[in-house]
Amino acid sequence: MKVVFMGTPEFSVPILEGIVAAGHEVCAVYCQPPRPAGRGKKDRPSAVQVAAERLGLPVRHPVNFKDTVDVAAFEALNADVGVVVAYGLILPQVMLDAPTKGCLNIHASLLPRWRGAAPIHRAIMAGDSETGVCVMQMEAGLDTGPVRVTVRTDILASDTTGVLHDRLSIMGRDAILDVLADGVSGDAITQSKEGVVYAAKIDKAEAEVDWSRPAGDVDCHIRGLSPFPGAWTMMEEQRVKLLMSTVAGGSGAAGVVINDALRVACGEGAVDLIRLQRAGKGAMDVDAFLQGFPVANGARLGGPAL
Repeated sequence: MKVVFMGTPEFSVPILEGIVAAGHEVCAVYCQPPRPAGRGKKDRPSAVQVAAERLGLPVRHPVNFKDTVDVAAFEALNADVGVVVAYGLILPQVMLDAPTKGCLNIHASLLPRWRGAAPIHRAIMAGDSETGVCVMQMEAGLDTGPVRVTVRTDILASDTTGVLHDRLSIMGRDAILDVLADGVSGDAITQSKEGVVYAAKIDKAEAEVDWSRPAGDVDCHIRGLSPFPGAWTMMEEQRVKLLMSTVAGGSGAAGVVINDALRVACGEGAVDLIRLQRAGKGAMDVDAFLQGFPVANGARLGGPAL
């Protein structure tokens, strides 16, 4: 099929690569413009732009679609279908209707649960037992379109957002390839009006760990925010990111370390901190962390940020 691809972050890259490898004609790739990044704040192209240029595909990155010239250029592609994966811009209805088969969106949740910006983070943070990928026929509403394919996966106790992100990206690639192989045929299923939940964008202000919550909630909070933005707590008057944890036995005052290996009591139960990162340091497993930054049994975590 003749495909116009629209995506920006790393999540979208395996999907673009898969479409090309399957022999479809990608007539154009749309992504967000390069943004200042790094210490030098130099403009850095998105992961999708880098991949598209490596594949020899034409890249376009309009700031928005308020200019009718950009809309007309999209229509002039005469694509069979648009594939949209975490693009970052709202498409006007005229663009959704331009390809012969319309536009398809790959969304990393089991719709209608977790519509919106941060479905992977929110699914883990909420303690969901499963999630997945939906291939949705796009319409004007936010992730409201009828669904063509749903693929499910369990959320494991070892899953962080980073791990689940990579797994769902591959699942999304395989799902869209099935849809394209069938020529985007058959009916799409209207989403239920029940069970709608919105995945609000992650606010860094919500990243601090609340040790008064039950251990299961704290563990989901830590894993759901790993690796970015990273849950954190104050530890020996330093702010430390917590990147991996597991629910453990034991009890004590909330936020107090109850063994020599960073087991921390919560409002109910306890968690073992498995992977941590101090400011200006690399992430490391707990044994290596404690060698350079001892935290005694009985120490209290949390408190005001410095």
